[in-house]
Amino acid sequence: MNRFLLGLLFVVFTSFFPDEPLRLLSYNIRNAKGMDNITDYQRIANIITQSKAAVIALQELDSVTQRSKGKDVLKELAEATGLHASYGAAISFQGGKYGVGVLSKGKPLSQKTIPLPGSEEARVLLVVEFTDYLVFCTHFSLTEKDRLSSIKIIEEELAASKKPVLLLGDLNDRPGSETMQRLQQSFQLLSANEFSFPADKPDRCIDYILAHNRIKVKVITTAVLDEPLASDHLPLFVEMKF
Repeated sequence: MNRFLLGLLFVVFTSFFPDEPLRLLSYNIRNAKGMDNITDYQRIANIITQSKAAVIALQELDSVTQRSKGKDVLKELAEATGLHASYGAAISFQGGKYGVGVLSKGKPLSQKTIPLPGSEEARVLLVVEFTDYLVFCTHFSLTEKDRLSSIKIIEEELAASKKPVLLLGDLNDRPGSETMQRLQQSFQLLSANEFSFPADKPDRCIDYILAHNRIKVKVITTAVLDEPLASDHLPLFVEMKF
């Protein structure tokens, strides 16, 4: 094999597996309404900034609803942090939308929102494409049947993807559950099974960060951040390298 071809293969390989650590945050922010019942966007923005995460998956986001007093919550956070915003609406609500979102230091190449089943309310998978990887952000249903059906849809999306995939979100199920066992047939768990809910007295793990198991990942750090006031969930943090 000549040197040119070897060099080309090296460039292609390293473009999919960047050497720099990647910091990830998954956070159900309950529209920035804290355990003190105060809605404070800057408080959430400060947590995001202090984490130094490059990709932040957020759940429970209003967009110009009556409840948020016409505020686009993700936009407010994007402006406060200087990050790019990608929004995925799950339902129409109070004159606006309600769903999930991704903030990122890098500008996304594309995004799409895929409907997921939800008996109590519709759910979505937000797919955000970056140069080196895809980010899947979701907030699973409270119903097990819906969660298992959602995994099938995610697996179909995985089969169509050519880049490494990271999955972040509130999966509404505990370690060892059928949901997590099924999901871990396709994904490797990056976050530790630490309690993340409720924020003031956490007693269960329902928030997760995972990577598609066709790629090798080294976890450098994983933690739930000590923030018992800003939301009813704790922020989940992972620093990793491909």
